[in-house]
Amino acid sequence: MNRRSFFSNSTTAILAAFIPAKVLAKEAKVFEITRTKREWKALLSDLEYKVMRKHGTERAFTSPLDKLFEEGFYHCKGCDLSLYSSAHKYNSGTGWPSFWQALPGAIGTQTDKKFFMVRTECHCSRCGSHLGHIFDDGPQPTGKRHCINGVSLSFKKS
Repeated sequence: MNRRSFFSNSTTAILAAFIPAKVLAKEAKVFEITRTKREWKALLSDLEYKVMRKHGTERAFTSPLDKLFEEGFYHCKGCDLSLYSSAHKYNSGTGWPSFWQALPGAIGTQTDKKFFMVRTECHCSRCGSHLGHIFDDGPQPTGKRHCINGVSLSFKKS
């Protein structure tokens, strides 16, 4: 093996380890609600689009929903599906709305291998909008922390 092929093979192996499998396989999950890029951009603000469609993150401590503890439900801003109950919300101190559990069937998950770490990403099960990530440092009874971007949610009082 010469240096050129060694370098080429090594680079390919390293990149494959950090590029999500869904990108490599070009698999696209089909959701109940789908929109074109133009329709999403017309529906969402620039920040909402960046977070929900491009898997971005809003800055910590910027969402008014972080400190909201009224009774009600948090809905997906992309399709209005009810995702989280205020009964499952808690103050994690992280600067994002946090929940220890989603409503049954409301979210989907996938492995996120960006930024040299492995995390569990969550998205709306109906439209696929990116919501945030799930971590194993939450309160009982689940021990989970659903760390959700407030711009992905709308709140409706009970």
